[in-house]
Amino acid sequence: MTEPPLLDDFIERPTGEAMWRGWKQRCPRCGQGRMYGRYLKVNETCGNCGLEMAGHRADDAPPYFTILIVAHIIVPLMLMFEQRLQPPEWQHMALWPPLTVLLCLWLLPRIKGVLIGLQWARRMHGFGSEPH
Repeated sequence: MTEPPLLDDFIERPTGEAMWRGWKQRCPRCGQGRMYGRYLKVNETCGNCGLEMAGHRADDAPPYFTILIVAHIIVPLMLMFEQRLQPPEWQHMALWPPLTVLLCLWLLPRIKGVLIGLQWARRMHGFGSEPH
């Protein structure tokens, strides 16, 4: 005998809004609770609405997308800097590695939040209907 589906099974989850909340590092459902307890450690549950977030499966996607985005920002800037100013190599070494690291550290939790928000909105990887 199967139980009837829950009401939450029929409620549409707005993908764009959930992803934007993830970018802001907030709960994808309510937008109020903090997504992370530490830098990249996702809270077990939302402190505001109680959403269980432990089931997310962001895995290797956030670093992959972070590297992809940062490379598409840094490399053109580096090439323009070299072509226009032709600076000595020490200026390149003083500028680009720290800028790359800082940009990666800033983007990584935001991209992970976006992916968790997407997973929640699409009921993927632990955010879907649980067996009744």
